Amino acid sequence: MAKLAQTSVKYLVKAKFDASGIVEKPDVIGALFGQTEGLLGPELDLRELQRTGRIGRIEVKSVSQRGKAVGEITIPSSLDSTETALIAASLETIDRVGPCDAKIHIESVEDLRTIKRNYIVDRAKELLAGLLNQMPDTTVMSEELMQNLRTAEVVEFKGLPAGPDVATGDAIIVCEGRADVVNLLKHGVKNAVAIGGTSVPQAFAEIFREKEVTVFLDGDRGGDIILKELMQLGEIDYVARAPEGKEVEELTKKEVFKALRDKVPAGQASDVRSSAQTQQNNNNNGHDAIYQNELAPPFENQEGSESREKPAPMKSYSVRTSSSGVTRRVTSVPSAPVKKKSLDSETAAKFKEHLSELVGTRAAAIFDRENNFVGRVPVKEITTSLKQIENPSAVILDGYIDKFLVKAAEDAGVQFLIGTSLKDKPFSSKVSIISENEL
Repeated sequence: MAKLAQTSVKYLVKAKFDASGIVEKPDVIGALFGQTEGLLGPELDLRELQRTGRIGRIEVKSVSQRGKAVGEITIPSSLDSTETALIAASLETIDRVGPCDAKIHIESVEDLRTIKRNYIVDRAKELLAGLLNQMPDTTVMSEELMQNLRTAEVVEFKGLPAGPDVATGDAIIVCEGRADVVNLLKHGVKNAVAIGGTSVPQAFAEIFREKEVTVFLDGDRGGDIILKELMQLGEIDYVARAPEGKEVEELTKKEVFKALRDKVPAGQASDVRSSAQTQQNNNNNGHDAIYQNELAPPFENQEGSESREKPAPMKSYSVRTSSSGVTRRVTSVPSAPVKKKSLDSETAAKFKEHLSELVGTRAAAIFDRENNFVGRVPVKEITTSLKQIENPSAVILDGYIDKFLVKAAEDAGVQFLIGTSLKDKPFSSKVSIISENEL
């Protein structure tokens, strides 16, 4: 008889038998073929099905105990589920095995494909768990691939290293060296071009006329020199700077986009840096004592002139110098009183409420002289907006207040500048600078 190939088995019929006497395996198989013959017609004859390979090898296990035999019958089938169920049910009609009375009971009809599917699922879980333990972070891999790709995108623009979008874009970012371009490409900025040092090629004069130019400089003195040379060569629109003491090529992605977001108009950048330098020099000179041999003459009103307010008296004291031993008279000159407006409680409460509404929006609210709300603009557009609004009185912003913003507020005549935080403790003799904690 033909044997059913194991790969084609779909179902497995399992049955148990109980004989009243001792029987052998050939007796059981003979009973199966003999007592089911013609029962279900020639199409489902057990002998014919086994010959054609649709029923596999019948396995019988029997055990004799106390003059009786019990055992198990296993029949593999490649028939469909209906035919297999009919074959299994027909086995329960057998009432004799050999010379003994017997009873056969079907325990189960198992779908081997379900068993295989369960095994596949369980095994797949094990394999997947092992795979996940070995698998690197796809985000890190993707970022590394993108960085390598962006670095490889450095091209030449008029003989200078640049990103691929410089030639076609309407705006470009001018930086100092190739390493700056590579770092910007790594962080997704594709419109940067390097000038290659302090010697700026003349080709940039034409570029400055055609495109919006943002100069991205290192946070050192070399950046100041390059800025001056570029401004002589052509018109620059904006200036962005790396943090003090850092170079563009070593900035992180967050620092790059923060610097570009905080860019300022070129004219303002030059004025602010000059003002900051002058202020620093004044601060240094303010700490030096003024030595005079004689006291300044007291202030007196001329006869017939209108009465004027006397300035604060100058304080004088003696100082002995360590080198010569000469005692000299020191006079400190009082600075002119600075009059800044202060917020009343009602206005402070109103501004504090507006500030709480702005948190998380990266926007600024502008008020007029009567403290009426004028409008809201993005933080990066405050400088431009202050030039367009007539007589702004107060600016409230979701962000920090720095010296550039203070300079713009002074130029626009703003009286109150309120932000969530202060940067580098900016000073102003005209504007009242208030942080969120001071409201």
